[in-house]
Amino acid sequence: MNDMKKNRMKIAEVNRWCWVKVVLILFTIHFSLLTSMAQPPQRRAEQQVQKQQVQKQQVRKPLVQEQPVQKQMVLEQPVQEQPAPKPLVQEQPVQEQPAQEQPAQEQPVQKPQKQNKVSSAMSVRAQISFPTVVDMPEEVVWRRDIYREIDLTKNDNAGLYYPVEPQGKQLNLFTYIFKLAQNGYIPVYEYPTDGSDVFTNDTKVEMKTILDNYHIFYEEQDGKLKVDNSDIPSSEVRKFFLKESAYYDQANSSFHIKVLALCPVMLREDDFGGEATQYPLFWVKYSDLEPFLNRQTVMPSSLNNAATMSMDDFFTLNMYRGQIYKTNNAQGKTLAQYCPDEAAMTAEQKRIEKELADFHKTIFGDPVKKDSLDSIAKLDTNKKGKVKSAKNSSNRTKASKSKKGTTTTPANSAARVTVRRQRH
Repeated sequence: MNDMKKNRMKIAEVNRWCWVKVVLILFTIHFSLLTSMAQPPQRRAEQQVQKQQVQKQQVRKPLVQEQPVQKQMVLEQPVQEQPAPKPLVQEQPVQEQPAQEQPAQEQPVQKPQKQNKVSSAMSVRAQISFPTVVDMPEEVVWRRDIYREIDLTKNDNAGLYYPVEPQGKQLNLFTYIFKLAQNGYIPVYEYPTDGSDVFTNDTKVEMKTILDNYHIFYEEQDGKLKVDNSDIPSSEVRKFFLKESAYYDQANSSFHIKVLALCPVMLREDDFGGEATQYPLFWVKYSDLEPFLNRQTVMPSSLNNAATMSMDDFFTLNMYRGQIYKTNNAQGKTLAQYCPDEAAMTAEQKRIEKELADFHKTIFGDPVKKDSLDSIAKLDTNKKGKVKSAKNSSNRTKASKSKKGTTTTPANSAARVTVRRQRH
């Protein structure tokens, strides 16, 4: 009996373990199904592809049993060849070391190109302390580009010419531009023979070529150009070509005249003492030059020496004076090309100046033509005043006639009243 009970107990335990295994298997199958259903379709497709690849590999394994031995031989070849390329990899940095030293020698030549941007030349603090005017908007309703010739020997522009030689921190305009371009703070652009202005990377000119072309003495030390103050031809630069743009800004309904570019002109006399020949040196964009002009002061008036202002304010307020020698037109001609003589040129210059002044005055309506509501109201008041004055004048004439018709008596007013009563 005891053996029967023990056998039954063992059978019961075996049945329990079997049921536990069945439950675990069912649970795993159910869990795998749930996870597979929860996965996105892309993941399912990837798993199916992986299963197919595994099945293909299992099918191919019995067919290619001897290939792994061959592959091992192939894999052993790179191991044997590894010592050979190692010295080549180690020797390459040794060969490239001289090439790495070359940029260190060329750095002084490349510095001016890096410093062409204002942001690299001026710090953020300097830009805040020396602010500039907002640039001209690209989309404007009306615009006209004008080229002027500024004579620095005239009294209105003398502050840009003197002092001819630097006196402490005080420099004239050309010396200041020359030093900025020499040190690479601003880029300069070539002046073509037709007098046009193109500001692109292709038209940029190095300062060394300008010094060589116009025979300006300089010394080159460690890749840097050094020019003495006495060798700078500031006394010979007595003119400037200036490009300005007169435009109407529809955003704030205002009229502005913005300076766009400057070109120093050197007047150099011949050995025989003839007339001085003009040599335009280069173009400079005013937007590149503007942040630096805030630092330099100029005396605009010779009557009050205490009144000083920055060079940027001098150009922003249009305090310079110059004659027009060109305007942007379809033919691209200057005034000298289509004006036969000097009298016609002066007349053309006055006509252009008058057009600019008239446009500035008549932006909000022509006061002469009376085309606004205020002018119409003024006309109505003037008409009423004229009618009243006409009535008063007619009454005065009638009174004077009545005086002539009556006899003069000591009591003139009383007699006049009695006469009127008798007549009526």
